Amino acid sequence: MLDDLEWIGEKYKNDDTIIAVDLKNEPHGKYDDGDFAKWDDSTDLNNWKHAAELGAARVLAKNPNLLIMVEGVEVYPKEGYNWDSPSKDWGTGEEYYYGGWWGGNFYGVRDHPIDLGKYQSQLVYSPHDYGPLVYAQSWFHSGFDSESLMKECWYHHWFFILEEKIAPLLIGEWGGFMDGGPNEKWMELIRDLMIEHHIHHTFWCFNANSGDTGGLVSYDFTTWEEDKYNLVKPALWQHNGKFVSLDHKVPLGKNGISLGDL
Repeated sequence: MLDDLEWIGEKYKNDDTIIAVDLKNEPHGKYDDGDFAKWDDSTDLNNWKHAAELGAARVLAKNPNLLIMVEGVEVYPKEGYNWDSPSKDWGTGEEYYYGGWWGGNFYGVRDHPIDLGKYQSQLVYSPHDYGPLVYAQSWFHSGFDSESLMKECWYHHWFFILEEKIAPLLIGEWGGFMDGGPNEKWMELIRDLMIEHHIHHTFWCFNANSGDTGGLVSYDFTTWEEDKYNLVKPALWQHNGKFVSLDHKVPLGKNGISLGDL
């Protein structure tokens, strides 16, 4: 992975349309998965925080202007437990870890924040977050709403990073099928959260053949899924009728054309 990141940094160092590198997709694994991704200050081979810092250093050595996007892990030990603890007390059923989406758990940031040294201002934390059709997480109980999602998932998994201004945040993946039910409800709630708090995000996905989520286009890869597009569209920032980034003052590309001009 480290050599690959260094290669990417070198290959695209003069392309100013490449503004960020997401170091790895969805580090994950539970305590019983062997070399699961953990987050602490060790140099263990399965410590994602350490690997992310090494990877960032390699790519920034080739292109010091890049933003570095770091995803989360899947689980994190609860207070009083550690990475050697079992999953739970099999007698009482008490869970010993905070669970989350692959790449979506940032509990470790409080105790062990990513350190990029002189490049710290270029760090972007990037959670992935999904609805109940991907997996029926515990927070998708009957009657869930934005308040319960914030309390049971969003805040402690990743929203605190934005709220406490620890670092910039970009939701790297969110999306799903339009089911007319709980999944669509979750999509509307997270969309509204992003609008309210001006959260950067990238929708998953455009292609139709994502088995967990579907896409923004149908299987002809041409026809828009209008209902889904209309759900997402309010969270696509616009200025003078053109789609732009949250900060649309700096045009991207060698020819000075921004995406909003296309």
